[in-house]
Amino acid sequence: MNSPITVVIPCCNEQEGIAQVIAEIRAALATTGRALEIVVVDDGSTDSTARVALESGARVLRHRSNRGYGAALKTGISSAAHPINVIMDGDGTYPAQSIPALLTRLEQADMVVGARRLSGANIPLMRRPAKWFLNRLANFMVSARIPDLNSGLRAFRRDIVLQYFPILPDQFSWTTTITLAMHCDKYAVAYVPIEYRARKGSSKIVPWDAYTFLMLILRTVMLFRPLRVFLPLIILFLVYGFVKMVIDLQRQPNISASALLAFLSALQLLLTGMIGDAIAARLSHISPPASGVRHGDEVVEERLDA
Repeated sequence: MNSPITVVIPCCNEQEGIAQVIAEIRAALATTGRALEIVVVDDGSTDSTARVALESGARVLRHRSNRGYGAALKTGISSAAHPINVIMDGDGTYPAQSIPALLTRLEQADMVVGARRLSGANIPLMRRPAKWFLNRLANFMVSARIPDLNSGLRAFRRDIVLQYFPILPDQFSWTTTITLAMHCDKYAVAYVPIEYRARKGSSKIVPWDAYTFLMLILRTVMLFRPLRVFLPLIILFLVYGFVKMVIDLQRQPNISASALLAFLSALQLLLTGMIGDAIAARLSHISPPASGVRHGDEVVEERLDA
């Protein structure tokens, strides 16, 4: 119950908020009796993020160039000293006070996600419709209720997440992918409601990222449950073929080529989806990589005397 934890904080130009985030983490976990390691991964910042984090007492790893949010998480998780990991953004939007609740819930789960309230005042209004739609789509695809698909505050068992490194992207879609993958593989994923605060600094999310997330959901589910992606198309072709057949039989005793093509397309998609599901079932567990960091990655551990 008092297992040591590593908190991984991916950062890029977060000098305004990182010191406060580190202080809040220490304060939130001070009474839990857990050994604590805080790893800040500076993803090619051009400001003083690394220096501020070092002076705040964190262990700092630095990418010489910006490689992406997901790449920073991979670096931090790979170098974590403890088997229980927490990830958290360095912009001050996530409350560190919620971490103990996540860790308590993790005793009966494999990953616990801090679920932001969609109605929260600090979630930009223009992003809420896209977020709502993507969450609904993800719920359908994995047959589970996902209150928050891509929250940046979550606790998990490191060994489970490491096995997904080969398919986890280097960009913001890292959190979305691990959520979908663990649901598809029937791991115990729990959600704890949290508040979402105004960020310090500027957001890295842009409007067209919604399309990227949509494609990511479909691509990830195709890896684990391809029939779930094909099913809506199968139903669409069957409905069209049936309606067209009824219309054809009312006009003439023959069924048109378009109706037959719709039925054949539905059958072909069904067979393809079934084959994909069979393959996914046999490859349901991905072997963990020997090392979470790829050969040739430029990762530097910063020190105050450097």
